[in-house]
Amino acid sequence: MSALKFRNITASVDDPVETWPFEGILTAVERGTLPDWRRLAAAIRADPWGPVAQQVLEVMQLSQPYGTAELLTTVVERARQDAADEERDEVADEIRGLVARSGLSQQDFALRLGTSRPRLSTYMSGKVTPSASLMLRMRRVAVRAQASGHAPSR
Repeated sequence: MSALKFRNITASVDDPVETWPFEGILTAVERGTLPDWRRLAAAIRADPWGPVAQQVLEVMQLSQPYGTAELLTTVVERARQDAADEERDEVADEIRGLVARSGLSQQDFALRLGTSRPRLSTYMSGKVTPSASLMLRMRRVAVRAQASGHAPSR
């Protein structure tokens, strides 16, 4: 149970952080304690670009609360970086799967994409994330290769 108290808002500190209005987030940042900030951090990690993260950053711009500003800004930045890293890994996994399902060599797959094998390798490793249009092209190449009988038999 938090010692935090909300005034002049209908939300309760016991409600999920995601339901708190901006004034509740502001109160938690400015007058909350470690358990309150942990709740905010958990909501930010769950949705790094979501409303709680946006509101916390807005609070930082408005009030710049001493001590918590750097902490919570770092929480948002790290959560966003972790999410971006996971997304990049997920894209690389999908690309590796597309190449494998196509039955084509990496060289042939790259040629059908209109790129080089080394460039395809950077996509497959996650070092570079392809554009959305290139992802669509990769999916089409894999489907066409499967349809033409290049896919490995199972």
